[in-house]
Amino acid sequence: MKDSQDEIALIDAAKTDPAAFGELYKRYVERIYNYIYFRTGSVRDAEDLTGKVFFKAMSNIKTYRHMGLPFSAWLYRIAHNLVANYHRDRARKQEISLDDVPGQVLPQADHHHPEVRALKSQEVESLLATIRKLSPIRQELLILKFVDQLSNAEIGKILRKSEGAIKSLYHRTLLELREIMSTGEEENVENNR
Repeated sequence: MKDSQDEIALIDAAKTDPAAFGELYKRYVERIYNYIYFRTGSVRDAEDLTGKVFFKAMSNIKTYRHMGLPFSAWLYRIAHNLVANYHRDRARKQEISLDDVPGQVLPQADHHHPEVRALKSQEVESLLATIRKLSPIRQELLILKFVDQLSNAEIGKILRKSEGAIKSLYHRTLLELREIMSTGEEENVENNR
């Protein structure tokens, strides 16, 4: 409860004090960047859109009203809308280039063994390609759950769904991922014959 009150006080201060908004920026920039990166697959676009999220938040902070939701839910909603516009404007599916994958996204590997690095890169590339086959809402759920490590209740607030709906969506998403992955394995076996 104290954290929530501290955040409310910081938000109120940010309405007139740019330094207070800077504190909010520091708290949330990495989470918002990661969310956008995993939705766009581009470091450059994620940096650009993250800047736009915080510019929009700073421009509208005076109208922000605490409604029982965490401040991050407001930022994620802004990010969600900008990412939706990004995809609508491009109207094409984007593949992730390994050159665009930031270091913190790749799993930790023994960097002295090129074989290990190559295998890990292939695994990451394959997983991201599989996740990109999911609907945008399911991609968003996985990002919020595994990248930002949010609870089902927090995700529900961001996506404007009940916690039960998030649990159900998560279950259906895992089933769909399993189906996509098993179909891919069957195709690989057929291709290797």
